[in-house]
Amino acid sequence: MTARAPRAALANLGCRVNRVELDAIATKLEAAGFLLCGESDADYIVINTCAVTGEAEAKTRKAIRHAASRPQAPLVVATGCVASLFADELSALAPNVHVVANKREVADYVIRLAESSESLAEAGSPGADGIPSACDASSARDGSAACGSSSDARHPVTPTGRTRPGVQVQDGCDNRCTYCIIWKARGRARSFDPAGIEEEVRAARGAHEVVLTGINLGDYRWGSAEDPLRLPGLLSRLLERTGVERLRLSSIEPPDVTNDLARLMAASNGRVAPFLHICLQSGCDETLRRMARVYRTPLFRENVQRARSLMPDLALGTDLIVGFPGETDAQFEESLAFCEEMHFAKMHIFRYSRRPGTPAAEFPDQVSPQVMAERSLRAHELAARLRLEEASRLVGKRDLVVVQYPGRAVSGGLFDVAVDPAVPLDTLLPVRFTDVREDGTLIGEKSA
Repeated sequence: MTARAPRAALANLGCRVNRVELDAIATKLEAAGFLLCGESDADYIVINTCAVTGEAEAKTRKAIRHAASRPQAPLVVATGCVASLFADELSALAPNVHVVANKREVADYVIRLAESSESLAEAGSPGADGIPSACDASSARDGSAACGSSSDARHPVTPTGRTRPGVQVQDGCDNRCTYCIIWKARGRARSFDPAGIEEEVRAARGAHEVVLTGINLGDYRWGSAEDPLRLPGLLSRLLERTGVERLRLSSIEPPDVTNDLARLMAASNGRVAPFLHICLQSGCDETLRRMARVYRTPLFRENVQRARSLMPDLALGTDLIVGFPGETDAQFEESLAFCEEMHFAKMHIFRYSRRPGTPAAEFPDQVSPQVMAERSLRAHELAARLRLEEASRLVGKRDLVVVQYPGRAVSGGLFDVAVDPAVPLDTLLPVRFTDVREDGTLIGEKSA
């Protein structure tokens, strides 16, 4: 290593899976003696890129240019989805930009550069194929011990500063939604060894809540094709074999909200958070058809109703795209009406972003930016009203909340909760909800 500890900054663009993958990189760099710092002090800047929309890709390129132009001329390592799709273009942005598309190789790449004290000119860039890796790509589990990840205990606060660490259980997607390019960047769906997942959950001991993530989480399957271990079975195994106090699922597709999953969650007595983020994208069946989504609203409705019959206090989140090509005023109204019927507690609303390389980018009847802005505003207004209504239903009830920031916690249903600022961070706090603010934040009073 150099005379002083090498310094690394990490920047994330995109989804929760990206954040979890960046945490793994940060953990490995810390273990190798790196100091994590801000970009202005860094020798190495790792940028985990996102290609989910054209806007996200533009932000990626801007972030890389900005990092590369820092006065200290740091080595900038670009990884992630844009790096997988457009390695040569990113490498050409600046001489000190290197591309390591395979995220499992990023930490080792940076560590080797620091150990050898190579200059930027000497180092070269591995390009889209990455660098020779000590871990075999055919190993059973991305990030398993064979690939160099540690089973040592981790602090409940991740290296990138979160109190609820994530564990990735799946990657890739076999769906081909017409607006999406992620399947090209991530590849086919593949699931990770449950033994490795179990090890990672145990390694997060001290954290009261662990979030299971994946690009298509509900598609988790491990073992024989005839009788694979699916997501409910994985949850059951983790509940039985680890002491984690609460597991939370990240986003899931509507067909994967099965009876087995709902029953498992209901029977867990709160150890699986009573929250499902079910990706809707549109509440209009004709729009769903053009999107090539693998469900229609009747299935969504049926699966939600079944889950709520088992978990009356289940909170629902969703993603909604407004202004998809060909979406008429009537279809938008139909989509909004379905959202209101579902009573979502949390809605992520996106204006359709024309993504080169996707079928939808070539569809006729592209919606104007002005119309998309109007629809986005109305969708946000509905989302705020529904969130307040769903939060108000909880007043008088009790829950366990995880304190994430001074005076602020998150409930099982992923509501923001105002608590006593004196309560230490990362406390699992039993509270009774006494009131709700206009923005949907619940007021939590410590209970026995």
